[in-house]
Amino acid sequence: YPSGNLAIIVVRDKKRLICIVQEDKLNNVEIQAVFKSNGRNTCYYPNGAVWINMNIQGGQYLDQAGNRVRRWTWPNSVVSSGAHVPLSPIFISLNRHVGVRILGQDKIAVSFLAMGQQAKFNVGTKVQVSDIGRLPPPARLGEDELLLLAIRVRILRLFDRLRGCLNFPSNKQWDKIKPPAYLITQTLKILQLCTTSDISDELRSSVRAIVNA
Repeated sequence: YPSGNLAIIVVRDKKRLICIVQEDKLNNVEIQAVFKSNGRNTCYYPNGAVWINMNIQGGQYLDQAGNRVRRWTWPNSVVSSGAHVPLSPIFISLNRHVGVRILGQDKIAVSFLAMGQQAKFNVGTKVQVSDIGRLPPPARLGEDELLLLAIRVRILRLFDRLRGCLNFPSNKQWDKIKPPAYLITQTLKILQLCTTSDISDELRSSVRAIVNA
């Protein structure tokens, strides 16, 4: 960024490449997007809510409350039910310098523009259908990822309560105010993942305790 903060990082994790977009902050930098060479990509709103989520089968576009605005499937994907939904081109701005353009599974570009200079990163990938006409099952969340998601939601809820306390210091009922809808949605999704994921009972109890605290 013009500020000198690192905007885009490309790293190698074993056989995969990962492109990470960071916000323009010096401390406590949040991640605004993650693109992986295995086709799993996520973009986030400034408040941390999931904006766009993609995998090898397709993707979905969400609003800040966690409601699905639209979804699509890639042309070469194999869906278990329902018809293929084509992608309509998507253009979003993660911040004033970084934008994302999605035209196809292998046509996803991250562009950086500042001080008259531009850089583009092609982060799309083409996943081929297997010989038997089936795609590999989507990767499950690991134990560490699930725990981090729970901690992240817990921190966001704490920040929301702190914001309410600062905005309404004389309100004795501030601690009874419900969190925003998008945090409730994310909490419910994590609790659902606890039920469907192959994790230990101890970790499942820990995750539930974190998000329900």
